[in-house]
Amino acid sequence: MPGDYPMLISVCLGMALSACCGFRIFIPLLGTSLAIHYGWVSVAEDMQWLGGSIAIICFSTAALIEIVAYYVPFLDNMLDFVAVPLSIIAGTILTFSLLPAGANEGLLKWGIALVAGGATSGTIQVGSGLVRLFSTKATIGAGNSLVASAENTAAILGTVLSFAVPVIMAVLLTLVALWILFRTLRRLVKHKQRVF
Repeated sequence: MPGDYPMLISVCLGMALSACCGFRIFIPLLGTSLAIHYGWVSVAEDMQWLGGSIAIICFSTAALIEIVAYYVPFLDNMLDFVAVPLSIIAGTILTFSLLPAGANEGLLKWGIALVAGGATSGTIQVGSGLVRLFSTKATIGAGNSLVASAENTAAILGTVLSFAVPVIMAVLLTLVALWILFRTLRRLVKHKQRVF
């Protein structure tokens, strides 16, 4: 669907791609960069750099390094600490860039991007990090390659499907983020009760 998206579709596309940043930061950025470059989506003038050749090369390189790095035992757990803030930033930028120009300028537009994009990507990243931590504890890191493969698949497939069916993907991935949030809060409450 080339060209400008209506506001609802733009927010849904931004949320869906941001959620994919929770699985892998640079794959959705690369997908968006290619979509902008080939004119499948349009963005505001100040965000055109996302579709430039330099951005495509940088995101391609970063995506490849990120994919490979998550297959290295224990490095993957360390990467999760850096990935949480980076996924929030990436999700916010993606959502901001896809919102229609002139609809909500300035602080309100950044606020929508942070809530719709940053919060979604951050929640999914925290959840996937906890799954990897549990896998490390249960399998001494041997099962982490399966977690990494599942995350890579979710990021690639999710990015492609986000452009094809943005509303459905936004709803699905938001439900995943809410489920992760609920499960995490429930575990924290149980842990707190055990401590006291």
